Amino acid sequence: MLNFTYFNPVNIVFGKGQITSLANLISADDMILMTYGGGSIKKNGLYERVKKALKKHNMLEFGGIEPNPKFETLMKAVDIARTEKITFLLSVGGGSVLDGTKFIAAAIHFAKGNEWDILSKQAPIEKTVPIGSVITLPATGSEMNCGAVISRNSSAEKLVFMNPQVYPKFSILDPETTFSLPKKQTANGIVDAFVHVTEQYLTYPVNAPLQDRQAEAILLTLIEEGPKVLDNPEDYDVRANLMWCATQALNGNIACGVPQDWATHMIGHEVTALYGLYHAQTLAVILPAMMQHQRNRKSEKLVQYAECVWGITENDQNRKINSAIEKTIGFFNSLGVPTSFKDYGIGMDGLNSIGSRIESRGMLLGEHHDIGKKEITEILELCV
Repeated sequence: MLNFTYFNPVNIVFGKGQITSLANLISADDMILMTYGGGSIKKNGLYERVKKALKKHNMLEFGGIEPNPKFETLMKAVDIARTEKITFLLSVGGGSVLDGTKFIAAAIHFAKGNEWDILSKQAPIEKTVPIGSVITLPATGSEMNCGAVISRNSSAEKLVFMNPQVYPKFSILDPETTFSLPKKQTANGIVDAFVHVTEQYLTYPVNAPLQDRQAEAILLTLIEEGPKVLDNPEDYDVRANLMWCATQALNGNIACGVPQDWATHMIGHEVTALYGLYHAQTLAVILPAMMQHQRNRKSEKLVQYAECVWGITENDQNRKINSAIEKTIGFFNSLGVPTSFKDYGIGMDGLNSIGSRIESRGMLLGEHHDIGKKEITEILELCV
């Protein structure tokens, strides 16, 4: 097992009816800015529940944060927060809203005009505004981590920043808030959580059996519960299991002491920046191609994945890996999430620039830091 340091200060408030806890979680002295997305929280009643819970608090609102939160949109919220002297940010929505809110929190007291440096230069952040969240879409794990992914229209970029100052103070996870999610969003969330796990699991062995078993438990639960929720979207227990899986997939727990990959994500971010696909849609296409391309480097863990997650018992190692890749593709397809860029009308002509874009940032991907421009292009050729 590798050396590690683990820290996670997030207060998780889980279960039905927990929205009422908001009044006790945020000081009445705070000036709150509530952030949300396209307005679904007004259709499903969550907006009114939050407003009722905070009826004695001072609160302003900022809506319209996109599924791939845009720097240009978020800067409008930053301007409001600066003008109104906001002291607490409450994100109500999915991981994209929370990612955007983390950027707002970091940008409010950052040097004006240089806010993109938080992402492009990983510039130090001296002061942030505290954040709380009410999660409506289990997917990103943003409710219990200190990372955020933000896009910028003007430069067609999608970049990551991580800073312990943007851990949420609390996150409310009420599975009932996910009942009204469209099947497409639910399926994307399952894929997102699944690939978060594989980025930390499908690397190489370091004798960390506990972390391996924890990762496998999350994958198995997603495989078991995923089809159930599509058939019965108001099954509370299934929704609860999926919600907790998504949180556990990226709260740092299964990352302790093990190597991590994240190449699938980095390539996927570029595809989203260029074509606007949902994050999970890119992951469902790239992960199987990554497995295939890296099958020799990842062979031991791919065999373990085949045996422990998919129950594949063939003696031949290559057949095991082939079967595991096929099972992964089959699972994503069964959720209605395509596994080829052809399904989105994207060919190699549009993807050829991605290797150069990543190379221009001085990045080598993968757990061995050996996936460069050539390898990225080879992986993408397997995606179309």
